[in-house]
Amino acid sequence: MAPERLKAPRGTFDVLPADGERRRSLRTAAERLLGGAGYAAFESPVFEDTALFARGVGESTDIVSKEMFTFEDQGGRSLTLRPEGTAGACRAYIEHGMHKRPAPVKLSYWGPFFRHETPQAGRYRQFAQVGAEALGSDDPSLDAELVLLLAELLEQAGVAQLRLRLSSLGDAPTRAAYGEELRAHLRAREHELSDEVRARIDQNPLRAFDSDHPGTRAVMADAPLLVDRLGEADAEHFATVRALLDDAGLAYDLDPTLVRGLDYYTRTVFEFESAALGAQRGVGGGGRYDGLVAQLGGPPTPGVGWAAGIERILLAAAAAGGDEQPEAEPTVYVAVAKPEAARRAFGLARALRLGVDARVELEQAGRSLKGQLKHADRVGARAVVIVGETIEVKDMRSGEQRSARDEHELMRLVMGP
Repeated sequence: MAPERLKAPRGTFDVLPADGERRRSLRTAAERLLGGAGYAAFESPVFEDTALFARGVGESTDIVSKEMFTFEDQGGRSLTLRPEGTAGACRAYIEHGMHKRPAPVKLSYWGPFFRHETPQAGRYRQFAQVGAEALGSDDPSLDAELVLLLAELLEQAGVAQLRLRLSSLGDAPTRAAYGEELRAHLRAREHELSDEVRARIDQNPLRAFDSDHPGTRAVMADAPLLVDRLGEADAEHFATVRALLDDAGLAYDLDPTLVRGLDYYTRTVFEFESAALGAQRGVGGGGRYDGLVAQLGGPPTPGVGWAAGIERILLAAAAAGGDEQPEAEPTVYVAVAKPEAARRAFGLARALRLGVDARVELEQAGRSLKGQLKHADRVGARAVVIVGETIEVKDMRSGEQRSARDEHELMRLVMGP
């Protein structure tokens, strides 16, 4: 009896070669864009102490209360597969004394993250994110810079029908005072709220703005708004962010009901949506988190950042018709005319990979020479190096075939005029 075929776990997926090329192209664009603005490459561990997320992300959030993959190691320590990237960046900032570096410390990352969510289009239990963080400065130009960088990345990726939602949550004291006001509003009409919102009134009343429950939405329609309660410094900060975005010509919608799903946000919050995705429109967003580093045991440190889902970016680009395959690299195919020439062909393929600006593939499947030439045409080879008693270079566009007397001449013939 044949063994049972195994499949990838529910909520995960395999990245096949065509998708891999699109992801690699997006990563290259992100590294060029973020690196050009001073955001240095950073990586945190795939799993962290569970306490990092309980303290940093917030125990009342869906991420911590419902969605984390948590386990005990052999020593009985509670570890969690990272559900987001900001808490790990702040932990590393503290642990490695990055506050001693010139501010702001700018970091960028790309990698896998994990949340136990209900799988659906563009939403998986293992997913990839690209992100950027700036720590050590509360200058509003950082908020605007990060918004514009994400807007540029999404545009380069071909994501269309974009909408930017923008708001401010104020500082921690303002948010705390507003929280009490909002709790009073919710308790006055508690019988109309969903069970989930009622359970969160004490811990996180702002999440009521995210509810799709009809009764809750009716209650929130006339709820007080945090953006109307901003102090002078926070209002000025937000006005400067908006002015910088206006100067850059980036359109946005002021949305006082915007609430990010993480507890650490203060002041600026933003989210990019694409109508090409349908109901689940979010492709990326973030905001300022001026109290998070101190909350994790570090010195008082302002910070701002964002993260965007790779799968959602590519899905939105495909839905908008902007998901063309990256232009193929020019290819050179090294064919083996006779078995005795295989060793020499292997060496020439290695030399070509080091010496020419092209992808070099070597015959490694035992095809006949005729079959090799057909395969070279299938993979779009520009030139075929035929290795036998002599070395011949066949130009696949013109059909012309010429002999190469030595390696120098081979390089010249392969690259063409």
